[in-house]
Amino acid sequence: MTEPGKQLPEEVLVLIFCHLPLRDRATATRVCRTWAAAATCSTVWHDTYISCSGEGESTLPPHLSTCLNHIHNLRLEFEPSRESSRREAIELLTALAAGRSQGLRGLRLECRGEKPLFDAGRDVLDAVHATCRTAGALRHLNLRRLPFTLDDALVLQVAQGCPELHSLFLDNETLVGSVGPGSVLKLLEACPRMDALGLHLASLSREALEALAALGRPPLQLLALRCACPEDARAPPLPDVAWAALRRRHPGLLVELELEPALSAESVTRVLQPSVPVAALRLSLSGDTVGPVRFAARHYASTLHFLEVRAAASSELDAALEELAARCPELREVHCFCVVRPSVLLAFRAHCPRLRSYTLKLTREPHPWRPTLVR
Repeated sequence: MTEPGKQLPEEVLVLIFCHLPLRDRATATRVCRTWAAAATCSTVWHDTYISCSGEGESTLPPHLSTCLNHIHNLRLEFEPSRESSRREAIELLTALAAGRSQGLRGLRLECRGEKPLFDAGRDVLDAVHATCRTAGALRHLNLRRLPFTLDDALVLQVAQGCPELHSLFLDNETLVGSVGPGSVLKLLEACPRMDALGLHLASLSREALEALAALGRPPLQLLALRCACPEDARAPPLPDVAWAALRRRHPGLLVELELEPALSAESVTRVLQPSVPVAALRLSLSGDTVGPVRFAARHYASTLHFLEVRAAASSELDAALEELAARCPELREVHCFCVVRPSVLLAFRAHCPRLRSYTLKLTREPHPWRPTLVR
């Protein structure tokens, strides 16, 4: 502690204010000039998390609005079903779009709570449009926690306004896939530095895989695919030869696959290609799950790090999980949300030396099921 009458050095105050909630930073600016200078320092705002509580107070007090210029990475959380929280989020995005987003490098939007019924989120998406129109230095945009239908217009705006983009995640929880493959191709042409991409399956095409495999592009690190809506179930197959070419071009590529109940058994067969370097596989299918687990065991043994299975318990599923454990030594996490027999747990503990956590329950327990950490 400092002696009475003495101030902490500004650099120490800056470190403290970096960890304060937004409203506490605002309060700090009104204590004295020294605190005001430290609380408005660009370092304090470099990585900023804002939660729009909608409690009647302004999210960003007027005297701190200029600090938006200093934000490099923004994580913005709000409740779309609460009008006040939603309005705060839109106001903040609008303020960013009004000439204060030149330094913005990363933007991540997260919705909590329930999505309003029959709501398309047009007002929120319009604010995202406006922000992307002026954020020419934006490198990372994550919209996978927005429950609204994302469309071609948004992707084309991102392509036009954010040429420096390195990562874009559009694989959100929506029942309608409205981003066409043509828009994704234009995005890849406009953003040559893209190295991480999250999409719904219907948005990806063979031409996009070929564009990603083209010479001159930076190493593609992550491709996340969500298969959850009717458009994904009807999507044409992506040839294994195209995946093989992409894998040769980017040997470090990791693919995340999330397969939801909308996919039929035939669709699952089209999605699970042998040459896809699947690192994370989430299975929540209405039909057969045993087949996809066995397929993963036989074709993704060298790449699979994460497995999540939501299915009914059966001896066939237990056997498939034991086979996967024996074939996939690189596995770090396995989470199965049905009761399994003891031999399944023993198989993963014996054959997966890098296992960090697992959810493998031998008896039925009240939900939510908590994972077990491996020490």
